Amino acid sequence: MKAVVMAGGAGSRLRPITIERPKPMITLINKPVIGHIFSLLKRHGITEVIITLQYLSGMLQDYFGDGSNLGMKITYCIEDEPLGTAGGVKNVQHLLDDTFLVISGDALTDFDLRQIFEFHRQKQAKATIALYRVSDPLEFGVIITNSEGYVTQLLEKPTWGEVFSDMVNTGIYVLEPEVLDWIPKDKPYDFSHQLFPQLLAADIPIAGYVAEGYWHDIGNISALRQATVDMLEGKVKGIDLGTHIGGNIWVGGEVEISPTATLLGPIYLGNSVKIKDEVVIHGPTVIRSYSVVDDRAQIDRSIIWRNCYVGKGVELRGAIVLRHCNLKAKAVVYEGVVIGDGTVIGEGAVIHPDVKIWSAKEIEPGAIIKHSVIWGSQGRRVLFGLYGVTGMVNIDLTPEFSAKLGAALGATIPRGAVVTFNRDLHRGPRMLKRGAISGLLSAGIQVADLREQPIPVARYFTRVSDVVAGVHVRLSAFDERVV
Repeated sequence: MKAVVMAGGAGSRLRPITIERPKPMITLINKPVIGHIFSLLKRHGITEVIITLQYLSGMLQDYFGDGSNLGMKITYCIEDEPLGTAGGVKNVQHLLDDTFLVISGDALTDFDLRQIFEFHRQKQAKATIALYRVSDPLEFGVIITNSEGYVTQLLEKPTWGEVFSDMVNTGIYVLEPEVLDWIPKDKPYDFSHQLFPQLLAADIPIAGYVAEGYWHDIGNISALRQATVDMLEGKVKGIDLGTHIGGNIWVGGEVEISPTATLLGPIYLGNSVKIKDEVVIHGPTVIRSYSVVDDRAQIDRSIIWRNCYVGKGVELRGAIVLRHCNLKAKAVVYEGVVIGDGTVIGEGAVIHPDVKIWSAKEIEPGAIIKHSVIWGSQGRRVLFGLYGVTGMVNIDLTPEFSAKLGAALGATIPRGAVVTFNRDLHRGPRMLKRGAISGLLSAGIQVADLREQPIPVARYFTRVSDVVAGVHVRLSAFDERVV
């Protein structure tokens, strides 16, 4: 028996986590989501796997290789353009000559796959959909089956007024090879939206098996947190959390825990994690390999990825911290925050609830961050440094920012006053100068535009003229990306 694992999703709702990894490679406790799927398949005797890939495909290939380390045989099929769920499987039709399983690589489940196969054979169906009962079906496809177990109606992502069932499509299918003949080649095509309605219209039997056990779609950050909690609380069968050291605490290798630290599980600590003096950790919390939690830090219901440093007195409350992050002393990070890979949070910085910080950012010491940091390279505590206002063109300093800066300057001087503006010969400064002039004009300030002028000339003109201020915009002499 072969399995096709769909692993091409970009996971846009999981940003910034999926900036540097595809959705199936998001780690849950101690292995990627798709790694847990492989473990499930192997427990059910399925060792030959075909993976459909699209977004950041090389990362998954490098991680798993040919599958020999797992005792499996893995074949990869990379889509040049997204082909949808059914289109991706059509793309590997030449590798499928018998009944096969289709399963999503970005959902966590412990279903008994043998029971699904047996149900499929009993019903002699061309396709069988694994169904699951949920309390909120709005994010999924809802399905109705008749008394004999065959699908009679389906609707993808209904509103509450359209909901007619609590049974949803899990994205796990058992299919006969001839079903793929209904899918057009090299075109985007979806199982739920297109293929299954087409089969029903042609009176081709589709069975619906109501599965029991655990199933959770990792569709957004909230779902990722919940899946992690469920694993720590033992709700998912077949999960190896490592060595239990007591107190609802598991470790994935050698760890160092100070005798003065307080750990209240459920907690997972990866290999070589160090927990220093007077640290307090409340579960459910995950701290992955090679991370260090320094003295008096307080961690509550958080997920910390590998190679992170949590400084002295840091407070983490319901946050996710990705790889290689440095949280310096006394920083405070609130609920729902996600900190991207390689980010530095400065000493005493405060990150407000639900803020998302993209990868490789640097938040200044003492900064208070209330909005997500996406394009900028840093969260600022102050605007003016040694060389005035500086930053990367179109990243830190945008036309919108320069317009606000001009308006702020205009608010500090008398209405009708004159301000000189000049720049160097580059396009970036010209763009930002125009934005700032717009902001000044909106505040009722007059502008004397000197265009391209050297600083000494502009300074002299400003001093001898009847103006109240002068602004010069230029590229950095050390980095042409910086103004």
